[in-house]
Amino acid sequence: MAAELESVEKVLEKHLPAAEFAEVRRILYGKELRKLSLPEDVYSAAAQKDFEVQGYSFCEIAKEESFRPPRIVRIGAIQNKIVLPTTAPIPKQIEALHNRISDIIDVAAQSGVNVLCMQEAWTMPFAFCTREKHPWCDFAESAENGATTKLLQELAKKYNMVIISPILERDETHGDILANTAVVISNTGQVLGKSRKNHIPRVGDFNESTYYLEGDTGHKVFQTQFGKIAINICYGRHHPPNWMMYGVNGAEIVFNPSATVGALSEPMWPIEARCAAIANSYFTCGINRVGTEEFASEFTSGNGKPAHKDFGHFYGSSYVAAPDGTRTPGLSRTRDGLMVAEVDLNLCRQVKDAWCFRMTQRLDMYAKSLTEAVKPDYQPDVVKEK
Repeated sequence: MAAELESVEKVLEKHLPAAEFAEVRRILYGKELRKLSLPEDVYSAAAQKDFEVQGYSFCEIAKEESFRPPRIVRIGAIQNKIVLPTTAPIPKQIEALHNRISDIIDVAAQSGVNVLCMQEAWTMPFAFCTREKHPWCDFAESAENGATTKLLQELAKKYNMVIISPILERDETHGDILANTAVVISNTGQVLGKSRKNHIPRVGDFNESTYYLEGDTGHKVFQTQFGKIAINICYGRHHPPNWMMYGVNGAEIVFNPSATVGALSEPMWPIEARCAAIANSYFTCGINRVGTEEFASEFTSGNGKPAHKDFGHFYGSSYVAAPDGTRTPGLSRTRDGLMVAEVDLNLCRQVKDAWCFRMTQRLDMYAKSLTEAVKPDYQPDVVKEK
C-alpha cells in the first residue's frame, strides 16, 4: 500500500473539507505559496511525456528593500524512475535516461527555470546495494568531459540554465577511482566545477563504500549568474555540520540530490532539508528518485533481512524549503516529476536579520570544542555527582 500512495497532500485533500485542508497545509508547510502560472504548453508536454509538474512562488514572503532590487530566481528539481530494466545493456540504459531527462529539461526551460538539479546518480540505477563491481562500474564517467556532461553543456548553453548533474564519476587523473559527484555546469555551457559526497552511508542496503569513499572537495559554493549554490549529496543531509559549512561559505541555495527508500528514511525526509534551510538561512531543495529497481542477483544487507533483489520503494517527494521554514508540498511518491520554485534570494539576508541565527551561531566556541573533541586523549565534559 505505502509504495502506491501517490502523496500525503492528495490524501489530505481528498478527505478534509477545504477550510480544514488549508489550515493543515499552513501547519505542515508554513505560509501559503502562490501557484505559478506556467505556460499551458508545459502541462500539455508533461502530460504527453507522463510526468508531474508543480510550480510555486516564495517571492511574496520577501520584503521590498531600499537599496537591493529583488533577486528573483527559478529553481528546478527533477525526480525520475529508471527507464529500462537493470539487465539492459549499460549504453542503452544511459541513452534512455539521457533522452528522458532531456525531455524534462526542455519543459523546465519552458517553465523559466534558471538553476536545475537532478537526483543522485541520475544516469543509472542505484546499484550500490548489490556490492557487485561488474557491470555497475561501467556507468562511471568523467565529470569534466564525459558523455553526460557534454550533453548537459549543450542544454545549459541552449537554455541559459545552470545545471547540476549528480553522476558516478571516474577520476582518470587520480588512479581511475570512483566518486559520487555533482557536476556544476554554468549557463554559459562551461563546467564550473564539481562537488563530491562528503558522508558515505553504511546502513542497511546502503553499502556505498564498496565503490567510493568520502569526498575530498569540502564544502564548495559556486558563484553563478543566479546566485551562490552548493550541493549536499544524499546522506550528508543527516549531518547538520555538513549543511552548516555550506552556509558558512555563503550558499544561498543548497541542493540535496538523493536516493532513499521509504522503509529507511521517509519520516526524516520532510524535515531534514527544511530544518537546514531554517538553521542556515538559505533555500534548500531535496530531490529523491522514484520507483523500485530490481536486480538480477540477490543481495543481503547489514540489518539481517533475508536476501532480496531490490532496495525497496524510492518515494520521490521532492520539495523546496525557504529560510523562514515555509516549504512546497512534495512531488509524487510514485511518478516522475519537475518541481519549479520561484524565489527571491534577498529573503536569505532578511531572515538572518530577523532571527540572528548567524550572529548567535558561536562558531568560535564550537571550533574550540571540536578541536579538543577529535584529540585521542579527549575526555567528554560530563559532570557527575560526587
